[in-house]
Amino acid sequence: MAVQTLSEHRCFGGVQGFYRHDSASIGLPMQFAVYRPPVGTPVRGTVVYLAGLTCTEETFPIKAGAQRLASELGLLLVAPDTSPRQTGIEGEAAEWDFGTGAGFYLDATQPPWSAHFRMESYITGELRDLVVAQFGADPLRIGLFGHSMGGHGALTLALRHPGMFRSLSAFAPIAAPSRCPWGEKAFGRYLGPDRSAWAAHDASALMAAARTPYPQGILVDQGLADKFLAEQLHPEAFEAACAQAGQPLTLRRHAGHDHGYYFIASLIDDHLRWHADRLA
Repeated sequence: MAVQTLSEHRCFGGVQGFYRHDSASIGLPMQFAVYRPPVGTPVRGTVVYLAGLTCTEETFPIKAGAQRLASELGLLLVAPDTSPRQTGIEGEAAEWDFGTGAGFYLDATQPPWSAHFRMESYITGELRDLVVAQFGADPLRIGLFGHSMGGHGALTLALRHPGMFRSLSAFAPIAAPSRCPWGEKAFGRYLGPDRSAWAAHDASALMAAARTPYPQGILVDQGLADKFLAEQLHPEAFEAACAQAGQPLTLRRHAGHDHGYYFIASLIDDHLRWHADRLA
């Protein structure tokens, strides 16, 4: 796969890069970011970060402050864009009150979205193969985490593809999208009105039917000052599903923290260490 370098920046002894390639899964160009730790640093593994609504591949590298510790721990950090862009679908940019960036990390089954909105295939297949081939990632040592819509993506993709990701965590995930306005809108557009199809992309429903898929545990952090907590996120549903499945879960609730990147930057070190311990 030909990869175009958009820019590269020296960062904590390593390199923060931004790249573009023609995606066969999406049928359009896609962009992604990779942080490579300093040359000579033993690489423990790769962690893929899935961002949330309104975000791009630049959001996490710029706002989270993850590179310093990643350079010390020897972690390769990968951050794809959240969605296809410039798909030609009428009203695409206006489809969400938040603008573009609402791919929800699934493969749409309903036209016109099904032509390009194939983020599950992209993340679990094409992008994974690309970072292994082009950036030297060890396919047996890849972790997954994300925020909000990306937290939903991390949880669901890890549960839908057992064994593909060795470690798993999330910040303020949309944990039960079948029962919240964001998820209902996305699933209705991408999967159609039949709610029986939605459960296959709902982290709480998937976990309730699982049996300890991550024996080393899952880490979830949630801010209690998050304005989306009650209506959109429902971490208690995922907590109950983990208890039903016998899945070890560390769900931490933090007073005063909201939904933004000040919250993520405050806790990013904990997540990087969580993944490094399980990927080593």
